[in-house]
Amino acid sequence: MPLQLEIVTPEKLAFQGEVDAVVLPGSEGELGVLPHHAPLVSTLGAGELRLRTGGEEESFAIVGGFLQVLPDRVVVMAETADMASEIDLEKAQEARRRAEQTIEAGTVEPADLAAARASLQAALIRIRVAERRHREGPRRRV
Repeated sequence: MPLQLEIVTPEKLAFQGEVDAVVLPGSEGELGVLPHHAPLVSTLGAGELRLRTGGEEESFAIVGGFLQVLPDRVVVMAETADMASEIDLEKAQEARRRAEQTIEAGTVEPADLAAARASLQAALIRIRVAERRHREGPRRRV
């Protein structure tokens, strides 16, 4: 019996469908969810969410949010969620450069510094997920 997975952000429904398993970054470490998992509510960290359907695996770069697990349904409410195949690597690298320049300037307000650090973290996650996707190609399990 597969899980019904929804990945939502404030801007969009990033994914909705049946999956066999999902692995995601919890705030305290990586979480794996299979069908019939015990109910759970958790905060999410920043990192890679991987879902498996049949013999195929897809990845998302996600940042923050919440997770709700029910025996047959998983809802991920993330601040951002970008499917690996849709990440524009050049834009992510440019976002990293801008954030690094802001941090290195050293003359920014604390709130701007915090925003630049958060942008840098999101850009680095997108770059890592996109580069792995390009290097490995679509993943299939044997």
